[in-house]
Amino acid sequence: MNGQLVKTLLIAALIALLAGGLVACDNDQGPAEEAGESIDESMDNAGESIEEAGENIQDAAED
Repeated sequence: MNGQLVKTLLIAALIALLAGGLVACDNDQGPAEEAGESIDESMDNAGESIEEAGENIQDAAED
């Protein structure tokens, strides 16, 4: 490869990395992302409640 092509490719790669970094730093959450996080939290809480209920049933069966 000639030097000019390599230099152009390196500059293009650097620009792509910088642009990707800027996109990744976006902290504004849209309504869909907030809803998704809410659903995840609800599912975690439900799973913990079911697990706790199962442990209580198991303890009651042992007694």
